[in-house]
Amino acid sequence: MFKMGLFSRKSSKQAISPGGSMVSMSNASLKSPVPSTANGRSRMSFPEVPMPRAPDPTLDPVAYLRSIYAIRERSRLVLEKARQNQLKHFTVDMSKLQDTAAYVVSIIKRDYAPDYAAIPPHGRWQHFDVGGRPRVDQLMASWPSTVDAQERTRRLMDLFLVSVLLDAGAGAKWQYRSKESGRIYRRSEGLAVASLEMFKAGLFSSNLNEPCQVDSAGLKKLTMESLARGLQVTEQNPLDGLQGRAGLLMRLGDALQNQEVFGLEARPGNMLDYLLSHPSTQASSVPIIPVPTLWNTLMDSLAPIWPSTRTQIDGVSLGDAWPCSVMPSHPTHPWENIVPFHKLTQWLTYSLMVPMTKLLHVHFAGAHLLTGLPEYRNGGLLVDIGLLTLKPDDAKRGLAQYQRNAQLKGQPNMEVVPLFTADDDVIVEWRAVTVGFMDELLVEVNSLLGLSGADKLNLAQMLEAGSWKGGREIAEVSRPNTKEPPIMILSDGTVF
Repeated sequence: MFKMGLFSRKSSKQAISPGGSMVSMSNASLKSPVPSTANGRSRMSFPEVPMPRAPDPTLDPVAYLRSIYAIRERSRLVLEKARQNQLKHFTVDMSKLQDTAAYVVSIIKRDYAPDYAAIPPHGRWQHFDVGGRPRVDQLMASWPSTVDAQERTRRLMDLFLVSVLLDAGAGAKWQYRSKESGRIYRRSEGLAVASLEMFKAGLFSSNLNEPCQVDSAGLKKLTMESLARGLQVTEQNPLDGLQGRAGLLMRLGDALQNQEVFGLEARPGNMLDYLLSHPSTQASSVPIIPVPTLWNTLMDSLAPIWPSTRTQIDGVSLGDAWPCSVMPSHPTHPWENIVPFHKLTQWLTYSLMVPMTKLLHVHFAGAHLLTGLPEYRNGGLLVDIGLLTLKPDDAKRGLAQYQRNAQLKGQPNMEVVPLFTADDDVIVEWRAVTVGFMDELLVEVNSLLGLSGADKLNLAQMLEAGSWKGGREIAEVSRPNTKEPPIMILSDGTVF
């Protein structure tokens, strides 16, 4: 076992042999088959890769709250309150955890039994393939054979990053008619198909000869009007948070100027070369990238794109991290009451891992550090089944906010549910306890499926096949007109 920069930049495909000399890596070797299951989990055995320690919050609270470790650690404090039914905004019926697990298991069995190993990890790839059409494979098939596995991976990383940044809640009214099939799609899948078709049309590229890429110059020519046209937004077809989404992509154009990570071309996909040559990346028969390396790369390089008006410590914006009233408070440690989520960064991490795993057989060490996503489908599942119930005073306040919002043009005005802003303590508590309960749910789901050892579902599989899908399906039954979650969040397009 040795540490190495497996591939250098695109100009060279070389790796270091165990003896220390440089050896050529042909395209054929990049594509060589590695035994794996359909879900991308390799059946190979990998060496233990030590994970870096979490930053010490007493020494560097900003680094700690922006770390992957803090999400689970801070959320577990809220989960402990939930187990004792001591939340501020929700009553908790722990007997409903089994009911929630049984519901999730029924969906997993319906769609995957008995081949649970075939469940793919949670990621954006599946949304592109809505309706059973393998759009990502079709996209790659349209590229000439001279485009090697590394460049294919770069292009997918370009696409996935932009698509994830566009993937906040779309609202109940928006829909997208595919220019290729004429079919109508909504919500996450609609945003996925729309972003794919904009990508193929070259909306995010400055290179007229290569539309299928994203680069800084391409994003800098983007306007809210051109994005609205690409997403088919009109007064009759409104999309929640359009301005926030456009702002993210425009600021991404600036962030891509980081040449160390994104190269001279200023493309998201060049992050692949940075990761493969990172000192923490190891190689046995395949590259082994620690998840904290990918996480820190995304957190650090994309920090400039997030709104700076959110929670700050010592003048540094923390991104998707918020004070929560049931957290400990300390007069000299203001970080103590903050719960970090970084939901879009986690969704991006899950999503980018998939093409690197599928096309280059990269193994990610420490994937267990990622958590359940604190968003309204996972959280809505817990409310709709009755594990969580919003307390009466909060429900009354949320319903009043819904009624006020419903007076605004284009806003939903049927199937009334409590409505809150993203920074409301209700939403922060709901999201924090959702992260905690996803871990609890995974244990129960594996138990009910009778899976143990290496056959157990991992969290990414349960999110994909069970909780996220289950949250959506129970919302469709409970609120058939809007299919909205049981609690709505007034989104600016940069959180969910």
